[in-house]
Amino acid sequence: MAMNGKITSWFKDKGFGFIKDENGDNRYFHVIKVANPDLIKKDAAVTFEPTTNNKGLSAYAVKVLPESKYIYIAGERIKLTAIKSYLVYREEVPADTRIDKENAILSVGALMSSIRPKSGAQPGEMRSVKKLAITTFQGTTLIFSEDEIDVDATVKMLKV
Repeated sequence: MAMNGKITSWFKDKGFGFIKDENGDNRYFHVIKVANPDLIKKDAAVTFEPTTNNKGLSAYAVKVLPESKYIYIAGERIKLTAIKSYLVYREEVPADTRIDKENAILSVGALMSSIRPKSGAQPGEMRSVKKLAITTFQGTTLIFSEDEIDVDATVKMLKV
């Protein structure tokens, strides 16, 4: 059962170090048990398989997680490692509501069409909007709609 942890100390000259696991326990690890040893450094996040040896708790099949990757969604910078879960859903919204994107530069064509009376949308008419909700480990939930972002393309980035 893989666990997450953080490298708390690394003795490069000796080829070993210690990982603090999710339970707060320190585990010994050796460089030969690390899949990507070039990324080893203090405070790096890792995943590993917990085990015990004659000296106590240790870790093998250690993988150092690359420096946190950020994704940008509608101007929000989100750390991939901070994302706990995400959900794509549809929501009915009044058809005449369009997101007023702040500082959005409209092309002349778009400007012209937004001046013309909106054809088709009757008051009270609803439309289905695809939305993406992202929950972080800090307990924040961010919601983006397909009016702001390309939901499918964003989900592909989240699956990395």
